[in-house]
Amino acid sequence: MDITPTKRRKLGHSGEPESALQSVASTGLSRSRAFVLEAEELLNEVGLDYATVFEGADRLLRKIKSSIETIEPHESLQITEAALRLERKHGIRIPFPEPRPRKESNHKVAFTKPNQFNVVGSYVSKSMIKTQKDHAIDMVFVIPAEALQEKDYLDLRYFHKRAYYLGVVSAALKRDFGDAADLSYEYLNGNPLCPVISVRPKSPESLEGPSGFNSTDSVHYRVRIIPSSPEGFFPKSKLQLDAGLLRKGWDGLAATSLPTPFYNSSLAAEACFFPYLKLMRMIEKTCAAFKSACILGRIWLQQRGFGSNIANGGFGHFEWALLLALLIQGGGNKGTSTLSPSLSSTQLFKATVQFLAVSNLAEKPYTFGSADIDTAGPVIYDSTRQLNIAFKMSPWSAVLLHHHARWTRNLMNDSAVDQFVPSLILKADMPVHNFDLVARLNHFGTFDVAGGADSRGKAWEFSSKLYEVLKRALSDKELGERARLIHLGTPALPAWSLTEDCVTPDECALEIGILFDPINVARMVDRGPIAGPTAQEREECERFRGFWGPKAELRRFEGDAIRETVIWSSTSPLELCEEIMRYTLNRHLGVGALEDDMLFYGSGLSAVLPVKSTDTAVFNNARKAFGTFERDIRELDELPLHVRQIAPICSELRHTSVKLPVLGSSKARVVPMETVVSFEASGKWPENLAAIQRTKVAFLLMISSLLEKTKAGQVRTFIGLEDTKSEVENLAFLDVIYETGAAFRLRIHSDLEETLLERQAKDKTQEQHVRATARALLGTFRRLYTHLPLHSQTVTTFVTRFPALSSTTRLLKHWFWAHKLSNHFTDEFIELVTLHIFLAPYPWDAPSSANTGFFRALLFLAHWNWRSEPLVIDTGGEMPPTDRKAIATRLEAWRKIDPAMNHTVLFMATTQDNTGIAYTSSHGQAKPAKVAAARMTALAKSACCVVREQGVKLDTKGLFVPSCKDYDVVIRLNGRAIRASSRTYVTDNPDETRLDSRMAHPRFKNLDERTGQDPLPVAQHSTETLLGQIDVIFSGTLVFFRGSPDDLTIGAIWNPQARRKQFKVNLPASYEPGKSGAKEALGDEEDAKVDVLLNQEAIIAEIARIGGDLIEKIDVKGLDR
Repeated sequence: MDITPTKRRKLGHSGEPESALQSVASTGLSRSRAFVLEAEELLNEVGLDYATVFEGADRLLRKIKSSIETIEPHESLQITEAALRLERKHGIRIPFPEPRPRKESNHKVAFTKPNQFNVVGSYVSKSMIKTQKDHAIDMVFVIPAEALQEKDYLDLRYFHKRAYYLGVVSAALKRDFGDAADLSYEYLNGNPLCPVISVRPKSPESLEGPSGFNSTDSVHYRVRIIPSSPEGFFPKSKLQLDAGLLRKGWDGLAATSLPTPFYNSSLAAEACFFPYLKLMRMIEKTCAAFKSACILGRIWLQQRGFGSNIANGGFGHFEWALLLALLIQGGGNKGTSTLSPSLSSTQLFKATVQFLAVSNLAEKPYTFGSADIDTAGPVIYDSTRQLNIAFKMSPWSAVLLHHHARWTRNLMNDSAVDQFVPSLILKADMPVHNFDLVARLNHFGTFDVAGGADSRGKAWEFSSKLYEVLKRALSDKELGERARLIHLGTPALPAWSLTEDCVTPDECALEIGILFDPINVARMVDRGPIAGPTAQEREECERFRGFWGPKAELRRFEGDAIRETVIWSSTSPLELCEEIMRYTLNRHLGVGALEDDMLFYGSGLSAVLPVKSTDTAVFNNARKAFGTFERDIRELDELPLHVRQIAPICSELRHTSVKLPVLGSSKARVVPMETVVSFEASGKWPENLAAIQRTKVAFLLMISSLLEKTKAGQVRTFIGLEDTKSEVENLAFLDVIYETGAAFRLRIHSDLEETLLERQAKDKTQEQHVRATARALLGTFRRLYTHLPLHSQTVTTFVTRFPALSSTTRLLKHWFWAHKLSNHFTDEFIELVTLHIFLAPYPWDAPSSANTGFFRALLFLAHWNWRSEPLVIDTGGEMPPTDRKAIATRLEAWRKIDPAMNHTVLFMATTQDNTGIAYTSSHGQAKPAKVAAARMTALAKSACCVVREQGVKLDTKGLFVPSCKDYDVVIRLNGRAIRASSRTYVTDNPDETRLDSRMAHPRFKNLDERTGQDPLPVAQHSTETLLGQIDVIFSGTLVFFRGSPDDLTIGAIWNPQARRKQFKVNLPASYEPGKSGAKEALGDEEDAKVDVLLNQEAIIAEIARIGGDLIEKIDVKGLDR
């Protein structure tokens, strides 16, 4: 299993786009047949029933056309005079783009009936899908040429006349439709130059009549009425991207000669509705899979939050379809076709994704044809129609699209994972999944920038300036990129009434998303250019100081020249980026200095589990201490056998423990770090399991005495006994405590022990229970001495490869702890789940912060269908398909043998272990049980729902707040007694009772002989010991849930199958004869079958007796104890 949903499952390489596309198109089908079949099924499911959804749409379109054709024409009038007359007569407003026509303008406008109408877009191509947020029909009419002048391409003159035409049409529609439809203005795809009329019919009853509807269903679509210019009316040579067509500023006086690519492209697009309609229809006839490939592209873009609207990135279904059509028509060299029309829909889809992955539109324009384009910004230039298809895109949306395409390309190239769900089903539009840092910039009042020379609007101009500042501050390649991606979420322009002006709100909030570079993000010192004597060096230094201001200073580094330097005070990546952003934005734009100006989200997880940059140093110190311990053991020359290996098996030594390892002198409980030692092969080991265990004890005693002899005064050693049930299990361990505070627990591995257990487990002459016990002991042995050392080595390797792996794992473990699941899931299981998020991160790249890693891990747990599919962790990246198939077959066999999942619940296979149960079982029992696994999934789903509903405003602390309402029994522990029982001292008398510590030791510390002593390590935490005892006794009756070691509450639920039973000998718990009241509650039919009922009060009393002073109170539903 790589990414598996619970519901129906709804290419950074370099090279030329043409060669990459041909490679994908020629090999895609053979690589992923499953993707092809699932995509075909998806196309069938998302298809829209046009007859039902758009019932009556054709009649509505004819009525709109008739209404427009009945408008009386009028002669030329001064534009402001004509607008004022129309507004007074019909009570509507003309949607003029800013700046509006001035009163002293000499331009005139006349109205002539349009004689060309047509419907364009997805309604004609029938490429809409069910999951669209809105279904719209685009109706285009052409403004007659006699109503325009040749120079109207200058200074918004065409767009002012276009707006007037739209006002006249809106007045007629308002007159003819009345209350039968909701009429409003909106911007075409968020373009402030191109308002359109939106006609949304009300209930069908309100439109009854000759032109009305006969259906009783509600209407769920709208019609957009779009004016356009005549094809070829404006000279194409005048509309080049580098031309400056706005000669006057917003004040009407200031002259400007800057290029206006957005304005020019908007004007050119006005004449391209019908030419592109013809192109689409032609490609549909020559390429049978074109329509299906466009639908797949719509789904892919929609799942990532992209759309044709400027606020959604400016690249939607229309741009995808147009790009694909141009690639099929002639996107290759010398006008040849890049893609063959005979390709399938999935091949065309993959090829288009490949094109977007290898073409960084924000840095290098792409041209269809022979035009020479040298314009900044995203450019996909159609030379035939001289239009930049990507003119609505921003630099940040182009970079985001490029990253998503690269991630999807990587997914398609990975034949070992499921390609369908991550690419087309999984939603990848949530900021918490896409970005490591999310900030909200609240800018009040008017922007401190003009409307811009390109008519994009003030919000756009401000966003563009902000993006350039952040890009210089966080993505400077000379300093080392802190951020791989910077994205701005600009607000969408709303629709407005016909009787009102479109008012841009004074308060404008911009959402900023930052994707970290995990290697450089925590850098506290930025080294700038060398302060040298040459003119170029002086110029670079001046530019550096000009950007960073007083923060820049000269410093000399060891072995380096004097450099311009910027030093930051913050330490964590989030705080560091916040400090940089606030400083640079305040310096260059005057915003962000105040807390209310800019809000940063994501720090809640740091409050839940503080993750600092110094944590890595603490873990590294623990590894250094282990290196010292290993060297000390290997230097014991008097040992009869040479040490072959000493391997760590604890989370502290693989950087994944929730709590940092304690290496200093501490009065708190000593937590040894567990290790195992293997000796060279020898034939002198006794061939008896019990004798081997005693030999291992003798080895531990020898190691203990030799360590204290060779490291006198530096090391203390203690032999500890295991809580075993038989003499063939491991009997003892050795605790080694250094004066530095580092503590290690050592166990001995014997190869012969594994051989004897295998022999006993396979010996059919033995009784069944003996073989079952041998199999359980063999599983425990392999987990402790084989799987854990390999697991620790693997995780340690990947922690150095993925900087965010350690903190993400610790956060996920803390989440399991918070919801009292720690006793059901092993640390190794949680670590492998987190590792899977990094090795198979699709549809994203590997997480670069703990925040995104944690939220993606929750998303994975919520979607993992562990009942039917295994989780495969390919740590080597070379697992053959035959092994994956064998793992899936093994799970199917387990489910057939054990459909109730009593022995195997979760199935997790790795490169080192393909049995699937090494990390999900303990002592022959499933770990977790089915009820715990189901609770994990339910909690993850609930957390994902909260994340999607609240978005970046999520209070992350709430994800870690447990609920005790679901538990039937809550055991509340005595914190003081727990702490006292977890501290053992050398002077303690093991025969002395600890029931009353006040009687055992003096009241005053100066009279207590333990004062000043360091506590000894204990074999097991008191809470774990208590839980282990009651879990063994009441395992069939109660299911217990425990959190962190410091958690003072234990939850439990009654096993519903154990509440009532027929009487028999050796019942698993305390039962009592069924009382009359209880029998009446069970009903007449159950009365004859049930003889005894579970004695819950006796069980609770027994738990209280076993716990003793450790238990303070037991809460039972309906009963307090």
